[in-house]
Amino acid sequence: MFLDTVLTSRLKMQLFLCVLLTFFHCYASEDITYHVKEENIPHTYVGDIAIDLQKSDSSFLKNKDLITFSQLQQKGEQLFNVTRTGKLYTVETLDAESVCSYEKECFEIVKVAVHKSKTFMKILKIKVIIEDINDHQPEFPTEEVNIQFSERDGKGAKLSIPNAVDKDMGHKNSLVTYELRNDDSYFSLLIAKQAHEISTLGIILEEKLDREKKDNYDIEVIAKDGGTPPKKSILNVKISVKDENDNPPQFSQSIYNVSIEHKHKKNIPVVTVSASDLDIGRNGKISYYFSRKTAEKMKRNFNLDESTGKLYLATSSKIDKDESFKLYIEARDDGSPPLSSIAMIQINVINEHNNPPNIDVNFISTQNHNTATILEDIKVGSFIAYVMVTDNDVGHNGEVNCHIKDDTFKLQSMGSKEYKIVLKKAVDRETQEHYHFTVSCEDKGLPALKTDKDLSIQVLDVNDVEPHFTKDTFKFLTYENDKANFPIGFINATDPDIGKGGELSYSLRNKQQYRLPFQIINSGFISTNQSLDREHRDFYEFEVFVKDNGSPSLNNTVNVEVEVLDRNDNAPYFTFPSVDPFTLNVHYHPQSKNDITVLKASDIDSHMNAFLRYEIVSGNERQLFKLDSFTGVLSYSRTVYQNDAGSYELEFVVKDSGTPVLSATTSVSLTLTVSNKTSPMFTAVHLPSDNTIDATLLIIIVVAAVIVSIAIVVSITLCIVRCNNVRNSSSERTAEEKQAYQCRNEMRQLIYQGNNSVPVMSGNRGEMSDRYGHSRSHYYPEDWKTSTMSRSLPKSMKQKYSQPIEVTSYGDNRPSSNYPTDTLTSRKSSGQCWSERSSRQYEEIPAMSGIYGGAPPDVSSTSERDHYQDRYVKPPERQLPSTPDVVVS
Repeated sequence: MFLDTVLTSRLKMQLFLCVLLTFFHCYASEDITYHVKEENIPHTYVGDIAIDLQKSDSSFLKNKDLITFSQLQQKGEQLFNVTRTGKLYTVETLDAESVCSYEKECFEIVKVAVHKSKTFMKILKIKVIIEDINDHQPEFPTEEVNIQFSERDGKGAKLSIPNAVDKDMGHKNSLVTYELRNDDSYFSLLIAKQAHEISTLGIILEEKLDREKKDNYDIEVIAKDGGTPPKKSILNVKISVKDENDNPPQFSQSIYNVSIEHKHKKNIPVVTVSASDLDIGRNGKISYYFSRKTAEKMKRNFNLDESTGKLYLATSSKIDKDESFKLYIEARDDGSPPLSSIAMIQINVINEHNNPPNIDVNFISTQNHNTATILEDIKVGSFIAYVMVTDNDVGHNGEVNCHIKDDTFKLQSMGSKEYKIVLKKAVDRETQEHYHFTVSCEDKGLPALKTDKDLSIQVLDVNDVEPHFTKDTFKFLTYENDKANFPIGFINATDPDIGKGGELSYSLRNKQQYRLPFQIINSGFISTNQSLDREHRDFYEFEVFVKDNGSPSLNNTVNVEVEVLDRNDNAPYFTFPSVDPFTLNVHYHPQSKNDITVLKASDIDSHMNAFLRYEIVSGNERQLFKLDSFTGVLSYSRTVYQNDAGSYELEFVVKDSGTPVLSATTSVSLTLTVSNKTSPMFTAVHLPSDNTIDATLLIIIVVAAVIVSIAIVVSITLCIVRCNNVRNSSSERTAEEKQAYQCRNEMRQLIYQGNNSVPVMSGNRGEMSDRYGHSRSHYYPEDWKTSTMSRSLPKSMKQKYSQPIEVTSYGDNRPSSNYPTDTLTSRKSSGQCWSERSSRQYEEIPAMSGIYGGAPPDVSSTSERDHYQDRYVKPPERQLPSTPDVVVS
């Protein structure tokens, strides 16, 4: 019974093992795989085993409420926890680097037993892959490393440095790359790949180093991993340069000039020589020796301290006053091999007297012993002279300080008692040509002795100033028809440079298309090269080009304007009638207008030369016609009767107002027919009763004429008496009264000239001209009009005439807005006559041909140029016709 029970138990156990082995065989691979990132917080949900198991085995759906899960215990630390319902959680924070130890794939197998009610069903293998995150940066074993290159190392020399390691498990996160941050071009980074993707690093020398220039360098090696974002760390590399004995010692002075007394003490150094070596350590340790160049008898008088460089007298005996010594000292370093250099010591034995310093100056370019020459374009800081000071005294008596008190030059020290004179600020010969200053040197003896040396600097000219014109624009007036070579004016240009740089040459430049009828000589005078014709061109504008003869040549230009004034060289001509003779048929009836026709003429001259007047020369014996002198209107002068019908051979003349007067004539054959409605000519036979009326009218006219004559005689007599009284009461007339008197005469002539407002025709250009010939646009405003101005007599005239006089001015085309109260009184107070106001002032007006005789003068000096410059040539004044004074009472 017992055996049966034992056998039964063993069979059951064997059966269970067989089933269990079969189970493990069937489930040797993983059943479910989950992924979880490292560094998550504990109790992070990983997955639901029950749900995922149902997806692969549908039999679990039938009894899913009876199925439970339990985790099998494993060796080591438990990282995951499975609930009875099959949910998988993390137990603690996962660290892939601690769990997996550099495996390519980091994972854990969790074994879970599945039960149905209390019956065991199977074992599940759950594979949980722990995903690595970039939570570690590459790390160098140290933050700083020191390496050393030698000055002997050439290009390609290499020194190793440690590499960095990244503890992350992922391939990408643990992959490290390197770069070099280097401000110098002396080094580069060497990266060599080894097994397991680990690199070795090295610093490569790209250029040979010089410790004396720079003895240490700081560079950075940056290590980055492949994570996102990448993490990095920095290794500071300190590179030092090992010294090599590649620099010889250098003395502070190549020559030591020493003066000692003949009683100099033995224990006091005569001189201390000093040398320096750029090398360090033993390579920079210097010792001093007598050079083999030093004579043996010189060595016997002196001892040299090898370590300090101090030179002593070898004996205490006195030295001869006139003796001098020349020693050669060698400075040698302690390198291997040693390097050396040599300096000379000049020892002079002097007495104890205090002597003043001696100054010796050497110029680069000298004019005489104490005068130097420099160019004005010399740069600031340029070397001017070398100054050497000699003072053989000893101690403070031989110590000298030198200086210059000047704003343009300064003294710079070049060593012991050596100086140089340099330029302190720029010089300009045109501003100052000579400079004088003193070099003063004073020793430190008691009393201090001083030496002064006077020096002079002469600045030589450089062509650095361009020619300059005295004006921006030169304006000239000249008349037409003058002969060639007539002077126009003088162009004044100056150049402060001297020599060739101050010699000027002039030429003309035409900016227009027409040919210039002018020429210029090197003195600056402009003249004509042909006769000018104002009717062809009245205004010229061009440039004068001036250049100096320096090297390089400098130049300048100025604008020139020449206006050609008119002469009366063209006679007027009729434009209507256009043929001579001209036939004109006129029919008259009582309703006809008084005007018959208008004569028209033109004159290509200008101003008064083109102011035209018309007259009837012949053919008007019956006084039937009249011609307006200014407008050319031909009209009837009286009533036309039937017996006036017939033919009239009329001859007309048109005259200008120039000097001399030029004219033109034309003839008109006028045939007059009269309407029958026109009244016949009345005679005494037809109307005898009218004789009485005519006689009465004749008597009235005669009486009125007598009364008017008497009044005029009385007025003139009173005026003469009053003028004589005024003349007797004043011994002389002031300039202002004379001018007012001339203005009154001019007013009388204006009063005589016209009593009605008459428009003026001024030739072919339609201009208006005044009676003085100054009607050009630059004389009067452009808005020319025919104006009638009411002018009042002055107080002195009002005593003779009781009424103001209305004066009609033809051609005096000043706008009334400019002169609202243009009276004789205002003319007198202004001190100007009308003709003076109408003149325009030009900057440059040449002289008349009578001054130069038709050719420009040969001007060679500046004073003669100034004499002929800016001269006015006024138009010739025209004499007003002599007319009687007219008095209106």
